[in-house]
Amino acid sequence: MSETPPDRLSVNPNSPYYDAAVLERGVGIRFKGVEKTNVEEYCISESWVRLAAGNGKDRAGNPLTIKVTGPVEPYFRSDEPDVSQT
Repeated sequence: MSETPPDRLSVNPNSPYYDAAVLERGVGIRFKGVEKTNVEEYCISESWVRLAAGNGKDRAGNPLTIKVTGPVEPYFRSDEPDVSQT
């Protein structure tokens, strides 16, 4: 696995940018220098993140999101994937 997070990643399994192996490893996001924990999707090359907007859900049960632009800095929280939860 690469040492750098992918350019674009989503936590929604229905998205083409979903990658379970990367998410298991744990990806943290710094947006405009602040740690964010409510990121649903990000794109480094286009400089945006989609943040969950409160506890609201759409008709399909997915979280309502807002797209915010600015510098995105993803990083891996751990060096190796956590396999102890199997």
